[in-house]
Amino acid sequence: MFFNLPTLLTWARIVAIPLIVGLFYLDIQPAHQNLVATALFIVFALTDWADGWLARRLNQTSSFGAFLDPVADKFLVCAALLVLVHLGRVHALIALVIIGREIAISALREWMAQIGASRSVAVHLVGKMKTTVQMVAIPFLLYDGTLFELIDTRRWGTVLIVASAILTIWSMVYYLQKALPEIRAKAR
Repeated sequence: MFFNLPTLLTWARIVAIPLIVGLFYLDIQPAHQNLVATALFIVFALTDWADGWLARRLNQTSSFGAFLDPVADKFLVCAALLVLVHLGRVHALIALVIIGREIAISALREWMAQIGASRSVAVHLVGKMKTTVQMVAIPFLLYDGTLFELIDTRRWGTVLIVASAILTIWSMVYYLQKALPEIRAKAR
């Protein structure tokens, strides 16, 4: 279905992008920008879990929802990474690795679906770990301060985003290895 509650939550992640990016162009104190952007990112990132749970619970799964969900996730992560590069909180090479992998694996999955081999590149644990680490690193980097007078979010966010880039490469290699037999078979 194009408009049901789970799909509306997915659309909300896409709508969130200009809100999060736009905050950094408003004439408000950077600490407030960081706090609001962090809160928005966390709320909208949680909709990724909520839309899937609701779709299954309400029996409202759809092929459109299955298509839109990863697209919304990738848009949200890529937009946040670009903001963080602009703010000097993430190195451009890290963002390039993460964004490049998203594009490459999305294209690989599309091609594998066209040749009827989408199961060989189904979501795997390493991809889920990569996403989880990203979804923790990005709000830490958006916040860019000390949390509970104890946690230096920039330091921890940087460590986590580097870990995410490593997991990104690992997951890309994993998916390419899984797809290689199908690629070889179709190349003949």
